[in-house]
Amino acid sequence: MALHIGIVACSAEGAALCYQTICREAPAIMGEHKHPEISMHTYPLSDYMLHIRNGDWQKVAGIMLSSAEKLETAGADFIICPDNTIHQAFDFVIRSFSLPWLHIAEAVALEARSRGFRRLGITGTKYLMTGSVYPEKLKLYDISCEIPEKPDREIIDEIIFRELVNGIFREESRLFFNGVIQKFKDSGCDAVVLGCTEIPLLVHPDDCPLPSLDSTRLLARAALKKAVG
Repeated sequence: MALHIGIVACSAEGAALCYQTICREAPAIMGEHKHPEISMHTYPLSDYMLHIRNGDWQKVAGIMLSSAEKLETAGADFIICPDNTIHQAFDFVIRSFSLPWLHIAEAVALEARSRGFRRLGITGTKYLMTGSVYPEKLKLYDISCEIPEKPDREIIDEIIFRELVNGIFREESRLFFNGVIQKFKDSGCDAVVLGCTEIPLLVHPDDCPLPSLDSTRLLARAALKKAVG
């Protein structure tokens, strides 16, 4: 019997993509119309942003834990969080919660290693790009990374919070991302991490200047693999 997946959601578009990926890809493994039992809980993004903007990751962890407790009550066997930025609170979370969690950057790092990538460009919110989530995980696999210059980081962050989390996907923004990714390629990166869970809804692999590591779908696939054993 498949394990029950609990999803601690933060922003709607990325969480929805994660949920859909599990449900759409499960039948190939489990059989027609089948997928693991899934429960999802989320507080408003505004609740998270209050503490993210203040850099108070312990309070971010408190919100994540409250969601996780509701999912445990609903019967979840393990937890995932399809949001890269709030993984900066991950260490606080795992110290205080008994159920296992999958780490989104771990899923990305494993995929990068399996495909032989050695240097990754990181895109995401400004909090994620300048934070420790990816450098720490990638270092464990002897993979290096770099982030965009500050002006590009500011524009990426604005696109995420003004457009992507609101379900707005503009061609101008897609082309801007591709321009940033081309800069990664020019500086020696061999792949790019789509490190906000909404970015895969904007950046298309078929015209992306580098191979892309879709953090949202990679986490969903890791959860599906764990659920079915």
